[in-house]
Amino acid sequence: MKKKFLLCFLLLLPFSAISNEVLKLDWIDLVPEQERNQFDAVGMPKVDHNGAQMQQSLVGGVRQELNGSMVKIPGFVIPLEGDDKVITEFLLVPYFGACIHVPPPPPNQIIYVKFKKGAPIQQLWDVIYIVGTLKTETINSELAETGYLIEGISLEEYDDE
Repeated sequence: MKKKFLLCFLLLLPFSAISNEVLKLDWIDLVPEQERNQFDAVGMPKVDHNGAQMQQSLVGGVRQELNGSMVKIPGFVIPLEGDDKVITEFLLVPYFGACIHVPPPPPNQIIYVKFKKGAPIQQLWDVIYIVGTLKTETINSELAETGYLIEGISLEEYDDE
């Protein structure tokens, strides 16, 4: 009886709760499957460049099943908090210039990163991987609303494998 209960309990736990495996994500993985038609083949939001939209589109959901997962995702950094040596809070975005040029991507394509130990500035000028715990949490910053938060553990050099 105890074995059956334990097996049922383990099957109900999210995979990330019983595994130390890091999920390697692409940006399209942050978009619920039923909304992926709003993105192009490489995972960039489809944008009407002829329109005059100047505000962030808040359309789009997050994937609740990823909440609490240990993840690794590539992106570009937009510094928010820190000093001339380290950045402790930043936005991670899927392409260069996102949130600087208007409009910013939708919230499910921007991740707010809190990096307690600080990320060295010299590592932040090109695309990097951030590794940490992903949370489905809305945060409003000066630049944009985000749909996810990562509590950063490490930065890694980007490789396109």
